[in-house]
Amino acid sequence: MQEVTGSHEGVPASAAGGVRRLGRFTTNQKGTPMKTLRAGLTALVAASVLLVVLPGIAGAATTGTTTTTFTLTGGAMSITVPGTTVNLGSVSVAASSLTSLLGTVSVSDNRGLLSGGWTSSVTSSHFTTGAGTAAETIVAGNVSYWSGAATATSGLGSLLGSQLTSVLAVVVNAVQTAFTGGSLLGNNSASWNPTLIVTIPASAVVGTYTGTVTHTVA
Repeated sequence: MQEVTGSHEGVPASAAGGVRRLGRFTTNQKGTPMKTLRAGLTALVAASVLLVVLPGIAGAATTGTTTTTFTLTGGAMSITVPGTTVNLGSVSVAASSLTSLLGTVSVSDNRGLLSGGWTSSVTSSHFTTGAGTAAETIVAGNVSYWSGAATATSGLGSLLGSQLTSVLAVVVNAVQTAFTGGSLLGNNSASWNPTLIVTIPASAVVGTYTGTVTHTVA
């Protein structure tokens, strides 16, 4: 038997598993142009880079906001009255009454409320002289009060005296309303100068009479 030897000479390059050139294009075993493969890979890389970069751009912020708070705390409400003894004057024991201004009363409301309100009340003690016996006493039932209009106010709301004229005077042997604040917004204040009317009883004796007039606010 004759042994056959030889080379791949004369065998097409594709049959031998090699790479062949078709014109200007290089192909692999399956005949796919290498230039086409390179173009495809380049496009794939570019698309991957675009996918990585775009989310970062879309998420970039051009405005930032910060929630910020602060607190305002309320103050107190107070009332001031004449700080020293008030002399209402002098009349004859035969007079029917004594009328005099008491002095300025002021309420200062620093609570800072929304739709706040307050009421100032007034009451009087008996007035006595000497030893304060019954004959030396003018009872609180003989003492009347009227607030008059405000002499000064500040703030927003309704600030009104309860007795604008002497005709509306009230007996202050029991607690009576002197002044009110209503529908108040924020801080406010009011001042007034009330009038006292003391009716002199026929049994009154001469002397200097002393009593107290008390204002409150709530």
